[in-house]
Amino acid sequence: MRITDLLDKKSIQLNGSASSKEDVLNQMIALMSKGGKIKDVETYRKGVFAREEESTTGIGEGIAIPHCKSDAVIKPGLAAMILPEGVDYDSLDGEPATLIFLIAAPDTEDNVHLDVLSKLSVLLMDSDFTSKLRKAKSVDEFIKVIDDAERAQAAEEESTARTNTGNKLILAVTGCPTGIAHTYMAAEALEKKAVELGYNIKVETRGSGGAKNVLTADEINRADGIIVAADTKVPMERFQGKRVVITKVADGINKSEKLIQDALSGTAPVFEGGGETEEKQSEGKESFGHSIYTHLMNGVSHMLPFVIGGGILTAIAFLIDTLAGYGSSGGGNFGSCIPLSALIKYIGGLAMNMMVPVLAGYIAYSIADRPGLAVGFAGGLLAANGNAMIENMPFAGNMDSLGGFSRFLTNFAFASESGGNTVSGFLGGIVAGFLAGYIVLLLKKLCEKLPDALDGIKPTLIYPLVGIFLEGILMCMIFNPLIGLINTGLSNMLTGIADAGMITVLGLILGAMMAIDMGGPINKAAYVFGTGMLATATQLMNNGAQASDPAVQACYIAMASIMVGGMVPPIGIAVACYLFPKKFTRTERGSAVSNIVMGCSFITEGAIPFAASDPIHVIPCTMVGAGVAGFLSALFGCTLMAPHGGIFVFATVGQPFLYILAWLIGSAVTAIMLGFIKKRAES
Repeated sequence: MRITDLLDKKSIQLNGSASSKEDVLNQMIALMSKGGKIKDVETYRKGVFAREEESTTGIGEGIAIPHCKSDAVIKPGLAAMILPEGVDYDSLDGEPATLIFLIAAPDTEDNVHLDVLSKLSVLLMDSDFTSKLRKAKSVDEFIKVIDDAERAQAAEEESTARTNTGNKLILAVTGCPTGIAHTYMAAEALEKKAVELGYNIKVETRGSGGAKNVLTADEINRADGIIVAADTKVPMERFQGKRVVITKVADGINKSEKLIQDALSGTAPVFEGGGETEEKQSEGKESFGHSIYTHLMNGVSHMLPFVIGGGILTAIAFLIDTLAGYGSSGGGNFGSCIPLSALIKYIGGLAMNMMVPVLAGYIAYSIADRPGLAVGFAGGLLAANGNAMIENMPFAGNMDSLGGFSRFLTNFAFASESGGNTVSGFLGGIVAGFLAGYIVLLLKKLCEKLPDALDGIKPTLIYPLVGIFLEGILMCMIFNPLIGLINTGLSNMLTGIADAGMITVLGLILGAMMAIDMGGPINKAAYVFGTGMLATATQLMNNGAQASDPAVQACYIAMASIMVGGMVPPIGIAVACYLFPKKFTRTERGSAVSNIVMGCSFITEGAIPFAASDPIHVIPCTMVGAGVAGFLSALFGCTLMAPHGGIFVFATVGQPFLYILAWLIGSAVTAIMLGFIKKRAES
């Protein structure tokens, strides 16, 4: 649809004047009404002003584009006004608005107002175009300026399309929870395959450094096929009405050709969601399990920087105290025995304390968008801190005088010093995140029938107030005490495993899990377990345990087994490339050095191309080698207080030389097994 198709001569005023923003909006609404596009002017007026309350539509450079999508609109329309003297419009740059377009869009699924907004925004970026509009002497000339600009824009797009080397344009978005490896490997695989097939492609990567190579509205409009290969949150509203292949990020690496073929086949489902929706599988149906995994991984990906930064700083504080001679005498103050270590541990501890709230907040955000953040953060803080202590309350000394309801609250919503544990911690953060997300979704559903005039207070008052209250009640009275019992049981179990000498079995299992799907759900499950163990260790030490206690040691041993297991596959494969070159293609042998770097950096994903090309033979080899490394690490009593870092945190490892030995033995097992099991490569 063209801009000129939406303009009616009766809805254009060239020499307008207004005393205020409210005045000019009312005039614009009156102009729109003259064009016969509005069936209920007052309802439309409320929608326009409600949208303006959310954020100003004055985009700067003297331009404003107010808009409203409403049932009160009969058909799409535009109204325009030139104000030679300007009007204070609360624009982003603070300058008066002199050129205003008002958009009216019916409340249908095609989101025509977004399309028009996009086209207008592109044209209005041209100062020559806006200058011609402001200088137009008649309504006909005003419309002709727009018509000429649209025709020139269309001709330029057509010329660009003709000069493209490929016949068709494919767009893709890739993203993984950590935003480190899968994101860029999927992008590279799709780009290489598209070039090989003779197509143009542009891939937007949503990695740890933010979105790069972002797709434009014009590119989306021209695309012959769109692929979203992501296990994390992706803004999807821009693909409204387009056929989109939506799948997991691993398919972008392993099935790039099939995804491209599916995207160009014309049979992909039409995306009909809105906002920042959950990804759906390529078949067009959303898998419940994949949805839950996506929400969890969104929380984990935002949590990781706090875990890694805070965890490594905390580990460095322990290392400093060890070097200062307090390793065996520090007791409960270990990590804070000298000023330097105490400062570093304080900073790292604060960052680590943000882990659970951030996890919960961004799980909720993945489910319910921005309104879920506040509720999720609040739930995460409750999970991390537990219930308030009765002893700290002013009514603690007068419990006998409390009435029935007050007594009920004190018994179920507060913690006594001699009572059970109510710090639900990492597990509680996961529950709090999902609980917050679905509470906000429920509130959104319940608020759908409220008057449009209340739209502005829903996200700022109703959702956070009611949501945080409900989240707090449920966490304090149900989930904190319940999960606190689970955490206590987990602590006892770890102590029992360590006392029974079975920690090696746990190390074997965790190490092997890291090498099955190389960064997929099984790998992430093991890693999330490990970070949870670090949180448990911190909680135990905050409650008075010492670093040498069996339960604390079991937590650090589990994390050590996980990291060494994740470092084995890339190293083992790289060694095999040198020992058994005929088993690998020239391209695979060429990636041996990069695999060594990734293995040393604890980036298991370096093994993915090898596993993808020959999973039957490669995965058993990596799994056994990683399991052996995890087993030996636990057998040697190796500990790790940092959640990531590879060789760069080996200084914080307990029994570092034995840890390196476990890593080398596991890598050798993988390499030798590949030499015997893997078939000879064709080239």
